[in-house]
Amino acid sequence: MAKNMIIGQSGGPTAVINSSLAGAIDYAFGQKEIDIVYGMINGIEGFLDGNTINLSDIFKSNPYELNRMKLTPAMYLGSCRYKLKNDEKEYEKIIDLLKERNIGYFFYIGGNDSMDTVYKLSKYTVSHGIDIKIAGIPKTIDNDLVGIDHSPGFGSAAKYISSAVRAVAYDTSIYNVKSVHIIETMGRNAGWLTASSVLARHGDSIAPHLIYLPEVPFSTEKFISDVKQKLREYNSVIAVVSEGLKDKNGRYICAQKGNVDRFGHVMLSGTGAYLKACIEDEIGCKVRALEPSVLQRSGGHISSLTDVEEAFNLGTVAVKAAIKGQTGVFSTLKRTSNIPYSVEYKTEDVSVVANAEKTVPLEWSNSDGHDGTQEMIDYLNPLIEGVVQMPYRNGLPDYIDISHLDIKKQKYRE
Repeated sequence: MAKNMIIGQSGGPTAVINSSLAGAIDYAFGQKEIDIVYGMINGIEGFLDGNTINLSDIFKSNPYELNRMKLTPAMYLGSCRYKLKNDEKEYEKIIDLLKERNIGYFFYIGGNDSMDTVYKLSKYTVSHGIDIKIAGIPKTIDNDLVGIDHSPGFGSAAKYISSAVRAVAYDTSIYNVKSVHIIETMGRNAGWLTASSVLARHGDSIAPHLIYLPEVPFSTEKFISDVKQKLREYNSVIAVVSEGLKDKNGRYICAQKGNVDRFGHVMLSGTGAYLKACIEDEIGCKVRALEPSVLQRSGGHISSLTDVEEAFNLGTVAVKAAIKGQTGVFSTLKRTSNIPYSVEYKTEDVSVVANAEKTVPLEWSNSDGHDGTQEMIDYLNPLIEGVVQMPYRNGLPDYIDISHLDIKKQKYRE
């Protein structure tokens, strides 16, 4: 007998998380084991409040809209930052809601904390003999998930950052004056996005001149010295820094004391601004601090085709695994070759990725701690490849309608 499926998205958005959603939905529509496909509005938190949407009604007979969603950044289903407690009543409520909709398959797209939800729910259902298959689909621009070669969302964000750095390099090179531009990327403890800026280099253009990862203890004094040295060689110096730079004692150089998010993570802000002030005080040349902020994770117009396709495939792999009876797993990929680039898809126990963190290997940073190695470049290069054929309307990307996320509107809401 066919069961229904439900899927949700959680955590921070990416340019390709909807591609994973599309991959899961598209595969589910062709399976006799699955009847109706539902979506959680605003993740598990919204689901607990009874907020769902019938995805079969919207997409089953409309492949154009499904493809449109596939190429839309951020989250079609909305997000939340909610961590399940070890609360028996909360688990019981979730299971009751799933049974009300005859759900046999539960999927959650997200990062570390989202995989914790998959882990806890699957552990609970197995221990209580409940036949609901639960699987995770990975995503994060930070590329800090373990158990996977690289995370969906990272390639497109890396492409955005490297493109932005190249644009800044061209802009600043036109003036015959000394200047410093500090570009701050996202990345609390993992410097993958910061490192990706190395891909901006081409030909005789060596910008970024300096790259600082959070994995390497940061010294403001050394940073100023590095900048001074580069200014002796170049008029325009571009430094790319992680928001999560820490000193030798492990303290974030820009931490706002006492300000934390819902998961207890210290909220970071102002690394670039702090370093800008340092350069102004010590050197006195023209300085700008640039913060791409959410732009680096929402640039659907400059997505990596590799990223889009891999995200879609990982959605498919998760649904396929659940139909085969797997639960408590997440879909993953393993790189099998750099040249030609190739990967293989599989599943892994979700306990491997839940609440774990993958950082940049220290050997991929040069001996001075302000640049990447060739091994880093070889790892990164394939992930930004390919151009997405984005639909446009009136000169702008034609993203899918998300008015159902407005609580004042109820279109397609259950």
